[in-house]
This record gives sequence, C-alpha cells and structure tokens, in this order.
Amino acid sequence: MRAAIVEAPGEVSVTTVPDPTPGPREVVVSVASCGLCGTDLHILQGEFAPTLPIVPGHEFAGEIVGVGSEVTELAVGDRVAVDPSLHCHECRYCRSGRGNLCDRWAAIGVTVPGGAAEFAVAPVANCVRLPDHIDVRDAALIEPLSCAVRGYDVLNSTLGAEVLIYGSGTMGLMMLELAKRTGAAGVDVLDINPDRLATASLLGCSRSAATADELDRPGGWDIVIDATGNAGAIQDGLGRVAKGGTFLQFGVADYATTAVIEPYRIYNQEITITGSMAVLHSYERAAALFASGVLDPAVFISDRLPLEQYPQAIDQFKAGQGRKIVVQP
Repeated sequence: MRAAIVEAPGEVSVTTVPDPTPGPREVVVSVASCGLCGTDLHILQGEFAPTLPIVPGHEFAGEIVGVGSEVTELAVGDRVAVDPSLHCHECRYCRSGRGNLCDRWAAIGVTVPGGAAEFAVAPVANCVRLPDHIDVRDAALIEPLSCAVRGYDVLNSTLGAEVLIYGSGTMGLMMLELAKRTGAAGVDVLDINPDRLATASLLGCSRSAATADELDRPGGWDIVIDATGNAGAIQDGLGRVAKGGTFLQFGVADYATTAVIEPYRIYNQEITITGSMAVLHSYERAAALFASGVLDPAVFISDRLPLEQYPQAIDQFKAGQGRKIVVQP
C-alpha cells in the first residue's frame, strides 16, 4: 500500500509499505480521509513520536475492509471513525480514569502506524460506527472535535462567561463552536491571519481582532483559551484573565516554549491555569455532536489533497494556509 512516512526529523515522503494485518481484536480500515494537525508538525520535528520512521495520521476515518478473528462488534463494510488513543489500562492514571495521562501513553499515527496511508489498523474498541448520513470523508474532523470536547470538560465553564480564544485555526474554531453551545455570553477571537478571522466571524464570534488591545475589555475575560501554542499568544493570554477566571492551555507548544506567571496575581485574584491533553472519554460524544451537525465540514475543511501530495500538504499547513487540510488516498 502507499503511505506517508516521516523518515527522520524534517524528512517526509510517500512510499510503498507492506499491507497491514489485523490482530485478533483489530480491524483494517480503508482510509477515506486523514487530517493534518499541529501534532504532525511536532512529529516531523522529531518530537512526540518515540521512534522514527513512522506513518503519521491520527485523525482519520474510513471503511472496514478486514477484521481480526475475535471481532464481532463490527464487520467488513462498516464505516467508522477511529479514536487514536492507546492506553495501557494498568498504570495509576489509567486505573483512575485518566488514560490520556497514561505512563505508557501511545497513539495511532504517533507511536504506531497511522492513517496517512491507504489502510490502517485499529483496535475494534477504538472504532465508532458512523450513521448513514455522514460522509466518511468528513469524519476525520471527529478526532479534533473530541479534543475540543475534552477541553470543555476541563473548563467546566459556567453560563454567561466571557470567552477569549487565541487562534482561529481548526481547533480555535471548534472551541468557538462549543463555547457558543455551552452558554457563553460572548466569544471573542484573535488571530493575525485575516482569512482565518473572517471564518471566525462567519461562524458567529462576538468580535474578532489581531490583538486583544483592539478589544475594549479592561477587566479581562472569564475564560481565556490558547489554541495556538505560540509563546507570544500564551504570554499575552495569561495577562488577559479576569479575576476568578481560567486560562486553558489548549494549543500544543514546542517543548522549549516557556511563559512567565505572576504567582501573587494568581493567588490574589484566584486565577486558574490548566491544560487539556488529547482525548478522554470524549470521542463518542464528539461523534454524536458531529452527527448532529455541530460543525459544517464545508467550512472547516479548506483543502482536500491526494495522499501522494502529503509532503505538499505538510508545507501548506506549516505556512498557515487554509483551515483543516485532509489527505485522501
């Protein structure tokens, strides 16, 4: 089969690799679409993936074309979206229901071959059957949506909150959509990319701007979400949290990124700083939300490229062009 391969830091190509074979409790998925995200860039930089080479791609969906000997829940021909999370179920975090913090954390497309290929293997337990009205080529959006759902689980936000989101890429826009549906009084979005800001306005944000200084809110925002991973945005966002408010680090920063906090202000104003890591008990809910139409794929997916153009797709994503980019074998 054809697959994208990250051979070494900075080196990605599309080549032929052996077809996958399912284990007893695994299925083989014929990939319909695979999304690119910031994690893929980190893998390309030599971060996250414990060893290279690796077939990337943790946001994917497709049709089952093979099943293991002990699989009874799904059958060949079923269309599924795949939760990439692989937990050990043995460490203290897994046993306490925090599998996203697993000591042996692994994921399809990060530590084992993923969906940037014609076929991918997944545990049957990780597959969610899609209803008939869903276009499987759009269902790669379910995985990032499940991360956004996890983010809102962490926020545990209250009705009437004023929200500020840094970044209007795919994840920032998903956080916008969820904020609107979880009772926010207002949702402001910041981005230096005017095209992306225009999409945030299209989706109904309250206000949009290149910097928070352009918005008149001297007391700050109840909830500030960084969806960029950019050091400058993070630092600025930490200073925009209102008294009693919460800062959520949602964007994936480079390992070396740092920010300065003000301990007295955090204490005196009872500010919460928290993070959200990947997916946790949120994939099925994201699939249900997606099926209900919470996202418009035509808005979120800006580019669909053939698998053979995976290196070009990566370059386009690195350049910040478009929104969600998917490759389709």
